[in-house]
Amino acid sequence: MSINATEIDTRVGQKVQKKTFVRKLYDWVLHWAETPYGSLALIILAFAESSFFPVPPDVLLIALAISIPKRSYYYAFICSMASIVGGMLGYYIGMALMDIVGWKIIDFYNARAIFTQLFATFNEYNFWAVLIAAITPIPYKVFTISAGAANANFGIFLLASIIGRSIRFFAVGTLIYLFGERIKNFIDKYFNWLSIIFMVLLVGGFLIIKYAF
Repeated sequence: MSINATEIDTRVGQKVQKKTFVRKLYDWVLHWAETPYGSLALIILAFAESSFFPVPPDVLLIALAISIPKRSYYYAFICSMASIVGGMLGYYIGMALMDIVGWKIIDFYNARAIFTQLFATFNEYNFWAVLIAAITPIPYKVFTISAGAANANFGIFLLASIIGRSIRFFAVGTLIYLFGERIKNFIDKYFNWLSIIFMVLLVGGFLIIKYAF
């Protein structure tokens, strides 16, 4: 099957547009660090990312921590707490709002297959599934929604969320506390490569969950 030049240009254009959108979204999130509302924006972002928003709060956490390295652990704390509460919203969406909004979020991430897998295994592997999602780049909202839909044990779900989210964001805070501006410069310089690595880790994380559980 042959592909003409027009089709190639269209496909390339779509990829460039998608990358541009991701970069613009990243920059929009990042700009809040330069406003008086940085902490509030971090709380909102961390909350939203746990249930529907695509950009992880790490980027804003990094920018804020770089601006005041001594407050790195404070920013890590509010980010962790907001993310945990957001995870509760994701759980509620899966439990009570699946038909209204839950499936739309799952389909946005093209995650019906992993949702089905998680739904079938959550009661047995609840803690470890949520813990892995809370630490890794796997979309956490897929797990929180799946947990609610499967009526997984909420206490275990919450414990795993607290441990996982805290490990992830306090690790970021520690890196900023130790290395500061160099982390930010590295992300800006290698953003496109980091996006590719992120997607590789994302797919790898899904495979781990699929075959481990």
